[in-house]
Amino acid sequence: MSRPVSLERAAAGLRALPPSCGPVRLIAVDGHAGSGKSTFAAGLAEALGGAPVLRLDDIATHDELFSWTGRLVEQVIDPWSRGESGLYHPYDWNLRRFGAPRALPAAPVVLVEGVGAGRRALRPHLARLLWMERDPQESWMRGRRRDGPELSGFWDGWTVAESRHFADDPSRPFADTLVRELPEGYEWLPGPGVTAGANHSLTERDHLRPSY
Repeated sequence: MSRPVSLERAAAGLRALPPSCGPVRLIAVDGHAGSGKSTFAAGLAEALGGAPVLRLDDIATHDELFSWTGRLVEQVIDPWSRGESGLYHPYDWNLRRFGAPRALPAAPVVLVEGVGAGRRALRPHLARLLWMERDPQESWMRGRRRDGPELSGFWDGWTVAESRHFADDPSRPFADTLVRELPEGYEWLPGPGVTAGANHSLTERDHLRPSY
């Protein structure tokens, strides 16, 4: 039976990675909507000592579910590459408009969490790509239960848009680590994208294989 890997142990491995975007070790948490990304990212951020979390729900909009790359690069990635803080305007999904500017410092480790966090335009800036390993239909069902019937229309449109996005720009094949939720904790498994590269050279320790 698989044993969970503690988030503290995982955090230690992530801190040891070389910076990938200026001084930042940018860690992507990707997966289908409803797969548990937000909960996992919050726990990992805490284990990292309060690492900042950039949630793509604050970047995407009703009209730009997936066509937000340019704004993210201009407002956050480019400043980080210069060692400066990012500055973005979180989107308010109820008011359908952008809010007040929010600073995002170039911290040693930053998590970017959301569907599409591992897209091809962001992968060159990532220190590690984590994929929440849960079936899309199961993920979407969990999301629908979470959000209730009043958002069923949104979910109908979302599942189509998400399927199209991943068909054109998949993340899972490039994931360094597959994160599987267990009844207690998470199992970390080497992902299909584990290959030697500039920011993806892994050791056995980095794999964070569970003990059996």
